[in-house]
Amino acid sequence: MRLVDRARIGTGPRWLGPGGRHQPVLAADRLRVRARRQYLLDGVWQLSVQPRFIVVRHHERLRRASLRADLPLPGWTGLRRPDGQRDAQRLGRVLARFWCPGVGEGPGAWIRSPAVAIAQAKAFRAEFPVFERVSYLNAGTEGPVPAAAVQAARERIELEASHGRSGKAFFEGLLEMAQAVRAAYARLLRSGAEQVALTGSTTDGVNTVLAGLDLRPGDEILTTDEEHPGLLAPLGQARRRQGIRVRVAPFERVADEVSSDTRLVACSHVSWVSGRVVDTAALKRSGASVLLDAAQAIGAIPVDVDELGCDFYAASGQKWLCGPEGSGCLFIREERLDECSIPWPSYGSLADPQRPLEVEPAAGAARFDHGFPSGLRSAWVLASLEVLGAPGWDWVHARAAGLALSLANRLRERGAVEVLPRGASTLVSWRLPDRRDPAQEVERLAAAGFVLRSIPSHGGLIRASVGAWSSEEELEALVETASRT
Repeated sequence: MRLVDRARIGTGPRWLGPGGRHQPVLAADRLRVRARRQYLLDGVWQLSVQPRFIVVRHHERLRRASLRADLPLPGWTGLRRPDGQRDAQRLGRVLARFWCPGVGEGPGAWIRSPAVAIAQAKAFRAEFPVFERVSYLNAGTEGPVPAAAVQAARERIELEASHGRSGKAFFEGLLEMAQAVRAAYARLLRSGAEQVALTGSTTDGVNTVLAGLDLRPGDEILTTDEEHPGLLAPLGQARRRQGIRVRVAPFERVADEVSSDTRLVACSHVSWVSGRVVDTAALKRSGASVLLDAAQAIGAIPVDVDELGCDFYAASGQKWLCGPEGSGCLFIREERLDECSIPWPSYGSLADPQRPLEVEPAAGAARFDHGFPSGLRSAWVLASLEVLGAPGWDWVHARAAGLALSLANRLRERGAVEVLPRGASTLVSWRLPDRRDPAQEVERLAAAGFVLRSIPSHGGLIRASVGAWSSEEELEALVETASRT
């Protein structure tokens, strides 16, 4: 293991690997990471850090982690140059005072030092320009847009405008970007990329499943009383056209309502109304086929489709993943792929586009992709996921859930509003006294600088969507303002 002077490398930041090897980081990382010089002074290697670039021992090697904040780190100066595994371990122990390695897959990890944790939270929030203007608490509708995504989208448009949209290299590039998006979604779902289709929304995924299954008159689909119109409308269409039966159960007891007549359970993973999380373990035990609406789950809470046991998982990209409208994905369990027909065949659906009338399906879930991939959409999605994943998804999920729980508890303590029962999610919903108009309250809060949404159904609700980008200070201010009803 050796530390090297970045200025002498000349090719951007490097991972410092074991055995004297140094490995280049991805080009995308070089756009984000800024490492200041590591230099030799009086025979002792010093690290000058912003600290946007530090290295930590992680799974028997040093890994780099971006903090993006100016913060002095005691313990760096005077650290001698490590020349072997033993010294690498020593360096790891020094850095463990600030980082707890081994949590999550990304460069980020749980942070022990409160000062560093605060700096990381502020740096993460600074990635989203909207917070310079308002307290944005509506990612459950549309997520905040990272500055990096704005830049990526701008560069993509400029590239297509200046170089045109034609030629083999251009189209191969589009397909490569789409595959990168597919792989990124698959990592979030903890699934194989071959089980992920690219769609335009959660509803697109729901429609794909319902149109692809061989639903027949009398088949029962079980849903719940806390579903979004984006799920209910496709069910209503299937009932009208195919003669299926739709039965509605209480959200918290949907697994108990599964019967021998149930062909499919179609419900939300996280309720858009209350923020409650469906009992996926009970659904798995029921043995029913399950389609989960993941609009309020993916990017907001940890997801493992194998652990969930669902057959289909339909998600949006514009909410908690901060992507553009028209982005999303659909997970289809491998053993269900051939059971579903392709409802809207296209160029990408074909194994051999030269024989389109044969309609031989492409391998994996890609056969269900919606339309031809967009370079602009892919660039935006990848840039947003890069920003969200930089501190580590474990940190993103844990911080968001903790802040949402804190907001719910503080609102309950004040007693001025009725907070709905919720689960370990990022949504907090409440009712006003005397069931007053929630839309007017949302307008009042907007005038005070808080962007939320109202839900006219279920007795009239105000809903806050709390993310890892939210701050303790703005949530405390929201509690103060909301309590003055």
